[in-house]
Amino acid sequence: MDDPSSRQPSNYRPGDEPQRASANTPASAYAYASATTAAAAATGTAAAGAGATPAIPSALGFHSTIPLPRAGHELPFVQPSSYLRPKIRSRTVPTPTTPMTPIDEEQLQGLKGLRNFLRVRTSYDVLPLSFRLIVLDNDLLIRKSLDILIQNGIVSAPLWDSHQSRFAGLLTATDYINLIQYYCQFPEHIDDVDKFRLSSLRDIEKAIGVLPLETISVHPTRPLYEACSRMLKSRARRIPLVDIDHETERETVVSVITQYRILKFIAVNTEQHTMLLKQTVREIGLGTYKNLATTKMTDSVLEVINLMVVHNISAVPIVDKNNVVLNVFEAVDVIPCIKGGVYEELKSTVGDALSRRPEDFQGIYTCQEDDRLDSIFTTLRQSRVHRLVVIDDNWHLKGMISLSDILKYVLFTGVSSDEGEYFPPPPPPS
Repeated sequence: MDDPSSRQPSNYRPGDEPQRASANTPASAYAYASATTAAAAATGTAAAGAGATPAIPSALGFHSTIPLPRAGHELPFVQPSSYLRPKIRSRTVPTPTTPMTPIDEEQLQGLKGLRNFLRVRTSYDVLPLSFRLIVLDNDLLIRKSLDILIQNGIVSAPLWDSHQSRFAGLLTATDYINLIQYYCQFPEHIDDVDKFRLSSLRDIEKAIGVLPLETISVHPTRPLYEACSRMLKSRARRIPLVDIDHETERETVVSVITQYRILKFIAVNTEQHTMLLKQTVREIGLGTYKNLATTKMTDSVLEVINLMVVHNISAVPIVDKNNVVLNVFEAVDVIPCIKGGVYEELKSTVGDALSRRPEDFQGIYTCQEDDRLDSIFTTLRQSRVHRLVVIDDNWHLKGMISLSDILKYVLFTGVSSDEGEYFPPPPPPS
């Protein structure tokens, strides 16, 4: 049996097939042909009853007549514009990729090795064999908390809410800077400053219009990678380790780990990976090099504190008139300046403030843009480094590298699709 679709109408004459439009046929012709065909379709039934054949202008490149549809082949017709108009196919041009050098491959291999190390080690592993932890009650006067920090040679301490028996945050040098800002904005309330308690820190932040830092913590048995990620996302430089006492079912603060402690732990235990990081500081774009805030030895401490607040930084390089690096003023240098609540000393010079540093201060650490990342990890392994000042051969200031910059580069650079931010599920409660 022959295919019905191949049968020709009874009024079919050879040569009645529509001629294909040439490449020069205007687009308006296609549109007109489509509209005319649709009109013919709309009147097809009546025309068939009268024995008429709809006509299409020959100027469109088609024969003057088209056959009428047979029974079972009624509307809708396929409009010529739907198959005569050329289809535009999107072509994705592949972006040329620069072939990786052996140094590039080793760099990515080393970074992946460091991330795998952070995923299998816990935050508890970072803690030394013996350590002390000083926790301050939230009801303690801020003035007394300052004395405790200075007497114990520490710059931060976790806070405890004794009313609710839970972790209440972390006291850092930033809180004292906020207190100084409050003193400057509301000098008429100078007598109230000494009456503030640690529980008032959030109220001080609201009064001076400062967004409070997110109160973060992590369980000691969670992967170290998770602690690093939380610190970087919240812009915190340290994170408390908070556990749950199974007997009382209350929170307990185990310790506090810092970015310095984590990077030193990495440098000491993963030399087989850090030795592969042979790209230079310049090549990987590590650090900040534009819009650097600087100060001079003769500037007041208040001026430097204002720079820290405006630029949201924790250290300001000290330079001379030729932009030669002399030292670095850090946020922790503020603490001795307000010892005993003597806020008038904030008007003293930066040089005077640096003279109050402890005798065991190790100085500042520098590097150059051509130094490799593996050499920086060597420095971290051997010394107590909190930041690096980037200089040239003549000690001119070029940039600053923070520990956050290094940690961020390790965690988020060259992450392959099979890595992601996978955190193992927490262990079930015993």
